Amino acid sequence: MEGENHTSLPQFLLLGLSDDPELQSMLFGLFLSMYLITVFGNLLIILAVTSDPHLHTPMYFFLSNLSFTDICLSTTTIPKMLVNLHTRDQSITHQGCLLQVCLVWNFAFLENCLLAVMAYDRFVAICHPLSYTVTMSPRLCALLILFSVLISVMSFLLMALMATHLSFCQDVEIPHFFCELAQVIKLACSDTFVNNILTYTATFLCAGIPLGGIIFSYSQIGSSVLKLSVRGRRKAFSTCGSHLCVVCLFYGAGLGVYISSAVTDSPRKSAVASVMYSVVPQMLNPFIYSLRNRDMKGALRRLAARVASLCSINNMNPRNISDAEEFFLLGLSGDLELQPILFGLFLSIYLVTVLGNLLIILAISYDPHLHTPMFFFLSTLSVTDVCFISTTIPKMLANLQTQNKSISYPGCLTQICFVLLFAGLENGILIMMAYDRFVAICHPLRYNVIMNPKFCGMLITLSFLISFLDALLHTLMALRLSFCPHLEIPHFFCELAHLLKLACSPTLINNILVYVVTGLLGVIPVSGIVFSYIQIISSVLKIPSAGGKHKAFSTCVSHLIIVSLFYGTGFGVYLSSMGTHSDSKSAIASVMYTVVTPMMNPFIYSLRNKDMVEAVRKLTCRIVSFH
Repeated sequence: MEGENHTSLPQFLLLGLSDDPELQSMLFGLFLSMYLITVFGNLLIILAVTSDPHLHTPMYFFLSNLSFTDICLSTTTIPKMLVNLHTRDQSITHQGCLLQVCLVWNFAFLENCLLAVMAYDRFVAICHPLSYTVTMSPRLCALLILFSVLISVMSFLLMALMATHLSFCQDVEIPHFFCELAQVIKLACSDTFVNNILTYTATFLCAGIPLGGIIFSYSQIGSSVLKLSVRGRRKAFSTCGSHLCVVCLFYGAGLGVYISSAVTDSPRKSAVASVMYSVVPQMLNPFIYSLRNRDMKGALRRLAARVASLCSINNMNPRNISDAEEFFLLGLSGDLELQPILFGLFLSIYLVTVLGNLLIILAISYDPHLHTPMFFFLSTLSVTDVCFISTTIPKMLANLQTQNKSISYPGCLTQICFVLLFAGLENGILIMMAYDRFVAICHPLRYNVIMNPKFCGMLITLSFLISFLDALLHTLMALRLSFCPHLEIPHFFCELAHLLKLACSPTLINNILVYVVTGLLGVIPVSGIVFSYIQIISSVLKIPSAGGKHKAFSTCVSHLIIVSLFYGTGFGVYLSSMGTHSDSKSAIASVMYTVVTPMMNPFIYSLRNKDMVEAVRKLTCRIVSFH
């Protein structure tokens, strides 16, 4: 049969769980309720673990990451299903379907890895209790999470690359409520032998190995527990009960779906069965951990009391910061001998960053050959980098020089606002640059029409407005906070997270806003960048000549390095802050994305781009000839 390539197909059709019109409203209400319970329940777990110092342990660190993964996995499938049920439109675009396939694999495999990591944590706690704190150090916990994320991202990229090579017939109806890989492969007219082999291999590696690790851990735990007294056995098993329930639910449901799809010829029945592993476990996890765990119950009770205190008078009698004069920025080190070294180092970094980015801006402005969308976005990125670093470093240098660590209340809030503004703007520009490369490589004939000056200007304006609203929202919410007399910030600039920790008044709403906005403005751009590069790689691999492939990839290398540097360091700071209780170490880690990234951008683009090298050379010659 002659297969038609998917690029000519306008959409796929998700047939859902039932064709009965009378059931659509009931299904919409049911799944909306399940989604809201899932998000709210897992968000409560994250907030409880974050806000309660008693839960700052490896087990609850892994649990908060599992809750975040559950929210992401549910959000990948249910919102689209709800939209389709509400609008009675079963369509999903080809790109949207492939992205959903890859994200489901990504978060499902990440959940697999996290469950295995949590089993290892219980194994060390019960079988080697004396060496638990040494073995499960913050660094190892962060490395385990990073390793799990890397494995899931690799599976994401592998499946995305394989899926983009498939061609499809006219029949593109998927008998499911989301784009599942097995169903998508069945619809393909092109040869799917390699895809099927990869699917089975990846499933074995990313599901079989973690499951084997969990079984091994619990066999060792069972062996150790049997040597204890009756009371000791009950206590040891009680720490594993919640995790065992979650493991049985997740893997049991997955095995049930596999068996149901093997013994039944009805794809619709398989779709109904798949609800058990793609929706139900994520919804039940918060209940399992909150109902079976005393520490979690206590943390949730304290969190609820904090919420209730929002509506009552604060008994701590804190002074409002508007009555105080200043905060104190403790910086990177309290060692007086290091202050001159830090001053010289950061002054050098600041000057290099400003001069380097200024050179990029001037070179692009003066060279007509660089008046293209790609370099327009690059010049905007350079302006953002100069502004971003100027928001933090000058104040740090002034404090180091004068040995005065104070910053005024308005100055601290202003610094928070501008850090959020320029970090958000950089985030937006990076996804625009990825989209620019996607259009240039995947749709070269339409590049000038799509990426016209008006459209580029609108993208920058939209990114600025979103970043400005985000910064303004967090700053206004910080204005309502009251603070205790202890006003020391263990950082070299005013960071929102540290400011919230200093507040004596309830910060629940602020923390919810931080998580929600960070999720939206962090996950969505990263997903867009990853999707753009998946499409780029797919298009480049179709280029017959090696020279053409090299030329296409060479236009993306600089941007890829900057994206890896920005998001990699940002993710590293998140892991370091979660994995260590030392605020000074987190402050040092944050130097990477607030200082090092803006400094490196000019070197990356000027050293790896022939057009930019030539433009800088011409600008240098012009400056020399002027003298």
